Amino acid sequence: MTHISELFADGPTLSFEFFPPKTEVGFENLRATIDVLATLEPTFVSLTYGAGGSTRETTRDLVIDLNSRLPFPAMPHLTCVGQSKAEIRELLESYRDAGIHNVLALAGDPPSDGSPDGGEFTYATELIELVRDVGEFTIGVAAFPELHPRSPDRDSDRRHLVEKLEMVDFAITQFFLEPHHFLRLRDELDALGVDKPLLPGVMPFINVVGLRRMAAMNHSHIPDELQQRLDGVDGDAEATRRLGVEHAAGQIEVLRREGVAGLHLYSMNRPDSIRDLDALVGLH
Repeated sequence: MTHISELFADGPTLSFEFFPPKTEVGFENLRATIDVLATLEPTFVSLTYGAGGSTRETTRDLVIDLNSRLPFPAMPHLTCVGQSKAEIRELLESYRDAGIHNVLALAGDPPSDGSPDGGEFTYATELIELVRDVGEFTIGVAAFPELHPRSPDRDSDRRHLVEKLEMVDFAITQFFLEPHHFLRLRDELDALGVDKPLLPGVMPFINVVGLRRMAAMNHSHIPDELQQRLDGVDGDAEATRRLGVEHAAGQIEVLRREGVAGLHLYSMNRPDSIRDLDALVGLH
């Protein structure tokens, strides 16, 4: 299996993110979705990991299965909030022993009610150190163009991000709805001497309420014009999906003109939106 870090030299990458389903029907649909999107020849795909490790085994089993049958790497997400170092070490060893070479290392979200998470990790850097100790993994991390929700200011946010990037191979950003936020982050990191690949995370949204909730959680600004258009499609699922594709296509056009290292698309487990994006902007 390939290290993702070896693939950036071939030019801009294309990657899709999926989440583990909760039902057997969902699993069947996800496998079908991945098979459909495989025709777009992505560089890699990634599988998310539930809060507090709630989908740990599901993510592991899916990743091992996908890596056994796909011609490109499937990268597991890994969060550490609320978990023990022994649990994470065991999971990493299972990935290493299965020949999986790529991990997206994330801190994860603390409990929403403010209660103690009960884990043994404080920072994502501790998780990165453990990943390095277990095996020779390519490691990606998250970056927040509009600052991490718990960052007190821009300077400290960027300083901590630089410290993480010095330890890893690349970063994928949280979604944003205005390309200038990503471009500012890229330029700030460049000014700080960071040369690791930075992939913009683009989300063709499918639900108005869900988008607004996630944007509020991640401090992602929704511009006024888009807010008005969201009001106009709220309650109409297909119109919302089409707006999500249109907005994502506009962002991709701007990002490509700026020569980004690749595109990471939050698929929402929906092949129709990704195929429509391909028809508009040519993803492959």
